[in-house]
Amino acid sequence: MAQEKKTTKARAEGSDGKSGKKAAADKSTPPPVSKMGDRVEAYARLATQFRTEAAVMLPKTLTGQGRREHVRACILEDHADRIDTHAEGTTAKFDKLAKSLFSFFRGTALLFYRDMAGSDARMPTVLLLGDVHPENFGVMPNRDNVPIFSVNDFDEVSYGPFSWDIKRGAVGFMIAAKEEGGFKKKKRRKIAKHFVSGYIAGMTRYAQQSDEIDDVYRLDNSPKIISSLIKSAMKDRSKWLDKRYANETREGFRVSDELTPISSRRDEFQKLIEELVAKKGIETGGRFGDLRVKDVAIRHGQGTASLGLSRYYVLIEGALGDGTDDAIIEFKRARRSALYGLVPDNGFGTEGRGERIAHGQAVHLTDGDQFYGNVDIDGMSFMTRERAPFRDDIDLDDLSYDEFKNYAEACGRALAQAHARSDEAGRIDYDIEPSILDAMTPRGLFIDDMVRFAEETSDRLERDHESFRRDHKLGAFETVQQDYR
Repeated sequence: MAQEKKTTKARAEGSDGKSGKKAAADKSTPPPVSKMGDRVEAYARLATQFRTEAAVMLPKTLTGQGRREHVRACILEDHADRIDTHAEGTTAKFDKLAKSLFSFFRGTALLFYRDMAGSDARMPTVLLLGDVHPENFGVMPNRDNVPIFSVNDFDEVSYGPFSWDIKRGAVGFMIAAKEEGGFKKKKRRKIAKHFVSGYIAGMTRYAQQSDEIDDVYRLDNSPKIISSLIKSAMKDRSKWLDKRYANETREGFRVSDELTPISSRRDEFQKLIEELVAKKGIETGGRFGDLRVKDVAIRHGQGTASLGLSRYYVLIEGALGDGTDDAIIEFKRARRSALYGLVPDNGFGTEGRGERIAHGQAVHLTDGDQFYGNVDIDGMSFMTRERAPFRDDIDLDDLSYDEFKNYAEACGRALAQAHARSDEAGRIDYDIEPSILDAMTPRGLFIDDMVRFAEETSDRLERDHESFRRDHKLGAFETVQQDYR
């Protein structure tokens, strides 16, 4: 009987002998939560399934609230670190994405490629640019400080089906033609078609002439739309520095909304420059003088996809020593490619983030910027490149319909040249051009497939953008999602 009373008392108190009141208090304490992890591996499995199985559904088939929640989850996952650390520029990025469909498209590559996971597995593999759109082509300096026009953003590079770059490019031109050009549907289709046709024409040329290793658009060989851009981009270095970057003594960076000097870190960045110079085999002398770091600044508010990621500008004293010919080297934090785990398995390993981006520039550009490389800062990977007075891209809203078509065709040709270098400067071990031409046969069908893909994807992105804007207004991107037990 005494034992029974003891058992009854234990039940009242709880199995650990605590009082019922105490047990209730413990029960009300919420279980620990953790930040929701990324779903990279889950989507990698989906990509493999889509490539190897039949009738596997991709997220693009979702509709209504299900699609809205998918869009929200992808964007939160892609920006988790930036949101969690309250990184400068993160809120500005979301505001920018909300204002424009074209900005939303540019800044949500992960969402775009998760809709394509594992697709086009039969297509020939190239080194993809990964983020093809009208404003990721432009004028930049090559190794000899000569302005060239080509692809100019390598943050997403990855080996994958050549058709992925064409699809994203066609979508980019179709959206830009609507938002920046104000063109109706029929004209938007023709602009996207000119981009695809330009790619076909470029790839046909490189299959016949095999000059892709040396070919690039320069002032002397460009079509009118590109030569005009190169001419307008050519600025005097001294005026460029004085107008935007140099302080009144020309000894360092000015203070502005764009720049915050951090001169106390000069010695640190001098060592990073020396590390980069040794890695790239850059010799002192010439226009870079002794490669002496004059100043360092934090760069604010640049880019679309990379808003919220750390970025530094380093001022290098030029050969004249009077501040009129200084160079600016940019250090931008590298991130994982949006294509990671989504491209069909092709046997190419994944490299360090900055190293991967530097590889992309070396493959895609003929004698590109010699400062394009990578370093580590505080355990994080950064890509490097030179900022130059003639680094510029097109003003899309200034283009007529015919100019838009001509520009799209020129970009298609420039992309073909970048892809064609995959077997010369990259890791493809066979002659890639004939395989790509064969995969695009019959031509009319291939072009129609690309344009139809662009139309359907543009329509879906419009709906996604509306969902994003609604979620943004309701505060969906202010905190990282949690996993609850």
